[in-house]
Amino acid sequence: MSEKRIIKQLNEVVEFERTPVPKEKWKGWGSFIGMYAGEHTAGTEFVIGPLFVAHGVAAFDLVLGLLIGNLLAVLSWVFLCAPIAAKKRLTLYYMLERIAGKRLTQVYNLVNALMFCFLAGAMIAVSATAVGIPFNMSMPSLHHWLPNSIGWIIAVLLVGAVTTTVAMFGYSQVSKFANIAAPWMIWVFIAAAIAVLPELGVKSISDFWGVAKTKIWTGVPLEGQSKFTFWHVMFFAWFCNMAMHIGMSDLSILRYAKKWYYGASAATGMYLGHYIAWIASGILYSLFLMETSYSTEFAPGPVAFRAAGIAGAICVIIAGWTTANPTIYRAGLALQSIRPKWKTWKVTMVIGMITTFVALFPALVMKLLEFVAIYGLVLMPMGAVIFLDFYILPKIGLKSEFTETFGKSFNLAAMIAWLLTLALCLFINLYFGLEVFFLGLPGWFIAAILYILFSKLIQRNLQPTGV
Repeated sequence: MSEKRIIKQLNEVVEFERTPVPKEKWKGWGSFIGMYAGEHTAGTEFVIGPLFVAHGVAAFDLVLGLLIGNLLAVLSWVFLCAPIAAKKRLTLYYMLERIAGKRLTQVYNLVNALMFCFLAGAMIAVSATAVGIPFNMSMPSLHHWLPNSIGWIIAVLLVGAVTTTVAMFGYSQVSKFANIAAPWMIWVFIAAAIAVLPELGVKSISDFWGVAKTKIWTGVPLEGQSKFTFWHVMFFAWFCNMAMHIGMSDLSILRYAKKWYYGASAATGMYLGHYIAWIASGILYSLFLMETSYSTEFAPGPVAFRAAGIAGAICVIIAGWTTANPTIYRAGLALQSIRPKWKTWKVTMVIGMITTFVALFPALVMKLLEFVAIYGLVLMPMGAVIFLDFYILPKIGLKSEFTETFGKSFNLAAMIAWLLTLALCLFINLYFGLEVFFLGLPGWFIAAILYILFSKLIQRNLQPTGV
């Protein structure tokens, strides 16, 4: 394919950044089932599952915490995000612009894009650990912050280039990529975990629970790691994608859905990825720890390769891509909304370059649990603003879409709800010691109360434009 033809094809990609998605572009169940399964049976699973082991989660706490937390996540997609997406059919960024104003939305979009870059960067780094296997690349450890070898840099640059290229072709190509990759990835996770169980001492099904409690999820954290409980697992499973459902980022994805209840497609990702895959990768990591005398090396690629050979290594590579692709796509939309005249594919290319640079730093993977929690918390208040603006304000005599309705350029109520919520969450964390994993729940109610109170104050003496 010639360069001119590729550029022509890229320029023809239309993502309806500032208009509702037309009916002829709506998509059925299949697009979302595959995308959610692919995105959440992905590179993060090779990191989060092992980190639960490292933090000393007990077996019962893990199984029950994941069951409840993932259900709460699915319900958040179905009842919070998807109905608004199907009604408005706008991107998060344009919808927020109509509520909060262009200037505040630009700040939010910049923060959003950077957060997406960090998340996608972590996934590129995960894939790079598998790419480096044939070259005996030195792998990063739990304590590495900086790139530890030239081989690591080359592997990250290679994976970043491929991932960015796919994302540049728009949502349809991202969805197709996920649908191709997702069906077999989960089977590699399951097969690899089953294959190593005999080496952990599981000779029959009846042996599993005893081994799980004593050799895999023992309840004892590794040296230097904090202790996790049932509550950590449940709230992390619920809030690890808080930016997507409660934070409303998936308005940009679910605006293509024919029906609002297609939000239930997220269950494929939550229970295949965030349940089965986290358990499977934890099993693989526990064997790795036993065989390496509890080494601090933390490289998903070699762990999967040890259990499933080449198929395991390829699974890690593809798993990283299927998370990074839609994440870079979302980040591109966020940045493109700041400069609407820029071509989306060009913005996505720039985002991909930033993401690839971020991926060079392995600390992003080692601290993934904390980063994901902070990432969701930072974006959550604006999700509460959108929810309140759509559902509650009209019922209490206030107008929705403040800047659009009143012809203003800035919504002070939205800014206060966002920034003051984060400040109060920081205070709760520092003064009361509530960990970041739990702050999302009180934070949402704080944001909701603040937005309602200040919307009442601000709208009290205003008249809609044209009245």
